[in-house]
Amino acid sequence: MAATNAQRDRALELLKARRMLRLKDFVAEGVGPETLARLVHEEAVVRPARGLYQLADAPVDARHTLAEACALVPKGVVCLTSALQFHDLTLQMPSAVWMAIGRTAWRPKIDYPAIHFVRFTETGLTDGVERHAIDSVEAPITNPARTIVDCFRYRTKVGLDVALEGLREGLRRRKATPDALWSYAKKTRVWSVMRPYVEATAAHGA
Repeated sequence: MAATNAQRDRALELLKARRMLRLKDFVAEGVGPETLARLVHEEAVVRPARGLYQLADAPVDARHTLAEACALVPKGVVCLTSALQFHDLTLQMPSAVWMAIGRTAWRPKIDYPAIHFVRFTETGLTDGVERHAIDSVEAPITNPARTIVDCFRYRTKVGLDVALEGLREGLRRRKATPDALWSYAKKTRVWSVMRPYVEATAAHGA
C-alpha cells in the first residue's frame, strides 16, 4: 500500500509540474498504469485523449490544446491560423488546431482535440519551422513569416481576411520582414499574389 501511495503522490507531483504526460512518461518515472487507472477512477486525473493524462482541474487554454495535439501527432507541424495565434498575430480563435503532415503520411483519427490537417512536402515540414516547449511537449510551429505566407497559400481555407490580418500584425510587430516574406513566398510560388498586399502594408507602416 505504501508503494501504491508513493506512486500516486509521484504521479500528482509530475502532473502539477508538467501539466500533461503520456503513459510512457509515467512509466519512466516509476508510476504504473494501475495507479493512473485509479487516479482516473477517482476523477483526480483525466484523459483528454488516449494515452494522455492531466489533472482534472488543469487550466485549458489555446497553448495547452496545441501541446495536446503535438503530443498526439509528434511528426505534425502547427501551422496557419493556429500558428498565427501562437505568435499573437491574430485575434481569431480557431475551432480546431491546424496541423500539417507529410504528403503520404497516415492521417491520425483523433477525437480530441479537434485537428484540421493539411499536407506539406517534406521540405515544407522543416523549412521555417521552430520548436517550442509547451507544457513539457515539443511543439513544431511555423515561424511568423512562414505562417503568413502559408495563410496566403491556403487563403481559400483560412480566409483572405485572416492572411491580411497576419500580414499587417507581422509587419507592425516586426515579427516578419518583407524580405523574409519574399523568400518564403518565392519558394512556394505565391509572391505574385502577396506582393501588392505586402507593398501596400509596408508603405502604410503596417
